Amino acid sequence: MEPVNMESMGHPEIYPLVLTTKTQEIFNCRIDEDVTDEQPYKLINKVDIFEDLRNRAAVSDFHPVKKIVQEYPGNELLLVYDKDFKYGLNFYLIGTEEGKENYLNPPEVPEEQEEYKEHIPEDVYVYKPPVSKPWVSLGSEKEIEEESVMESTKQITYMISQKRSEFGAPVKFSDQNASSVKDAYIECTAYPDKNFTLKQLEKDVSMQVIPQIKDTSTQTEWTYPKNATTQYYPREFSEEEKETLKQSKPLVDFLNNASISVEIALQQNEIMNTFIDDWKYLAEEEGTFGDKTDTHLKEYQSFTDLHSPTEKMITCVSWHPTIYGLIAVSVAVRLSFEDRVYFSGKLLLQPSLILFWSFSDPIHPQLMLESPDDIFCFKFCPSDPNIIAGGCINGQIVLWDITAHADRIENIKAGDSRSKKATLKPMFLLEPESNTEAMYIRHCAVSSIESGHKKVITDIHWLSDTFEINRMGSVFENRSGICCQLVTCSADCTICFWDIRPQKPLTPQTTEKKKEESIEIPFDVPSTFLHLDLSWKPLSKIRLSKGETSLDYCPTRISLNEDHLLYKTEDKTLTQSKIVKTGEMNPYHNLESGMANLLKPIDDFCTKFFVGTEDGEVIYTDWKMKKDSETGRLMPKKPVSIHTIHDGTVHTVQRSPFYNDIILTVGGWNMAIWKEGVMTGPLLQSCCAPKMYTSGHWSLTRPGVFYIGREDGYIDIWDLLEKTHEPAQSQNICITMITYIKPWIFSAKQQFIAIADYYGTLRILEIPWTLSRPSTNEMTSVNHYFEREVKHLEYVEQRKNIREQEKKEMELEMEKKKI
Repeated sequence: MEPVNMESMGHPEIYPLVLTTKTQEIFNCRIDEDVTDEQPYKLINKVDIFEDLRNRAAVSDFHPVKKIVQEYPGNELLLVYDKDFKYGLNFYLIGTEEGKENYLNPPEVPEEQEEYKEHIPEDVYVYKPPVSKPWVSLGSEKEIEEESVMESTKQITYMISQKRSEFGAPVKFSDQNASSVKDAYIECTAYPDKNFTLKQLEKDVSMQVIPQIKDTSTQTEWTYPKNATTQYYPREFSEEEKETLKQSKPLVDFLNNASISVEIALQQNEIMNTFIDDWKYLAEEEGTFGDKTDTHLKEYQSFTDLHSPTEKMITCVSWHPTIYGLIAVSVAVRLSFEDRVYFSGKLLLQPSLILFWSFSDPIHPQLMLESPDDIFCFKFCPSDPNIIAGGCINGQIVLWDITAHADRIENIKAGDSRSKKATLKPMFLLEPESNTEAMYIRHCAVSSIESGHKKVITDIHWLSDTFEINRMGSVFENRSGICCQLVTCSADCTICFWDIRPQKPLTPQTTEKKKEESIEIPFDVPSTFLHLDLSWKPLSKIRLSKGETSLDYCPTRISLNEDHLLYKTEDKTLTQSKIVKTGEMNPYHNLESGMANLLKPIDDFCTKFFVGTEDGEVIYTDWKMKKDSETGRLMPKKPVSIHTIHDGTVHTVQRSPFYNDIILTVGGWNMAIWKEGVMTGPLLQSCCAPKMYTSGHWSLTRPGVFYIGREDGYIDIWDLLEKTHEPAQSQNICITMITYIKPWIFSAKQQFIAIADYYGTLRILEIPWTLSRPSTNEMTSVNHYFEREVKHLEYVEQRKNIREQEKKEMELEMEKKKI
């Protein structure tokens, strides 16, 4: 805080102060007692002021002038009582020795000015009248004359007279009708008179305040350049000096002594590299703190459907498990429920599609899978990637079989033979003739509308080929050896399990009836799942009820215990595709009836799974059904745990690809990491983000990294080894909401991440080396972090139980004291 002085009034040495009653008592400068009109000043020791500043610090009244007191050269400062508030406050401090001496010992005034001085109060500026000088014209009077207003019309003079005899005559006023007397009523209407029109002179006045401008320049003195050269010649011995030096004894002794050391050094150079950087190989090279090019996602390619007549958004993204560079996306119309009902007639005329994009053609989709309504989720079958299952907005499940188009896959070189990527990769290419026309593929089967879901299907998963379940939810060994069952969740508060095999074996009679019916099958529709079309019913249905109330939980995402095993079977899918190529029978073309009587049950199988709801709850429940003792109906079990962590719809429930019991949930404005078996709460819960989270996904190569998309187009990259309370970095991808994130490992040195947005654009970004290459012992380090968080939760739970027990004991003691 700068002290305020009276420099504007001509007294820079004066600093006004406000001294409270307590300060006046401390320094013995009480008004009308210690300082009066006769003696309005007080000398204060500098040490006393410092003592008061130490005791009261900023509360002291001398704190504004602390700097002035410290710089004051003398030991005593002069404090003056300002009775008339000449300087605005009740006291003022004189901050210089010269001002103090002038106040205590005013200078002598000549006798001529003594009489004039008596009338002038002290410390007041003396007015000096200006001295008149002759005026010199600079031309300003001409401008004043031009801008001044001059009278332009002649003045008219009227003279009114009256006879002298009529002066002072009595006047009588009377009332009469103006219309009855002639010339008694005269109306004076206004009219424009051109003789008296006045033109207003315009007057332009302008002012401009400009700072003082000072142009300065500096130029170094330039001298004429000169070319100068210097040549050094080697100093050489003469021939005689060389011969004398060779025969000298000191040189011979030096060579004999140094030759041994030189030989040892040469041998060491052959054994090891002396120029190696030991610090570089002492520890692993960390690239986390590199520049933006090393840590940020780089855009590789983008896809947009330019031929769609309506505005659509991307609802789900999935990379093809075996075909490199091929990615499938499902699109839906960007309409609310009311608008969708209003435009339902027009929407029926437009096909609902799943588009297949290839890196080789970013403009034209390679395949288009038709569906009866917009698809909001779909998955490739892990056993056969030519089989695709999707969930519609109307609650139906759709199955496609693209085996007939698998012959179009060819092995081509992904670059020149000299390049690093000179490896044979299967790429998806259509025939040249069909590139001009879009290829539409119709669905093979659709589930029954009456028996399935009633609202939009929010998530779909294939069950692993190692097990299958029955209507009760019991787990058995899968005798088919392929993925034959699905699980779906919907906004109608139900979770359904489906089986693509015929539930009853086909008898000869039924086959004869089918022949008699003679159903016409379109030539372009495979008959793989003809037995399911429009008659497919769920194997079992689970409703997540909220206990005693009639309300139910609305699931949006599910995660089973075997999800992490589905897409680690790449070799199995490759062998499956080879079987199809060689001409062997595809197991999906000859499905047997499911759930035979002689099946071996699996006893130690975990049937519990995680569910994310529309209201932000994370539920851990069991899919096994139990019979009600009263009604005998199959009833779902009570959820094991329910936690309301997210403040919005849960968009992601995904297990870590490295830890089977670690689950990531993303919803609302935060994310959480859970451990299966720990029911007290999440291991990690983030604070509220600046924008709502809309999607998320684990990294496929780094255990401690995961990606989260936001509604403002940013993607948050979390690295648990670097930060656990906030994202390690955020990067802007687009201008609208990110709807889906899906990473993919293209090769050992190259990884991609697919990011879809609300405007229907799919962006393929290349993951940098620092986010794809795991550090040494990263998996064990992240595992230790999760174990520490589990111990922390257990400790908190123990302390909570101890506090509750202490509270009960205190309440018992209080009751005993009252008695």
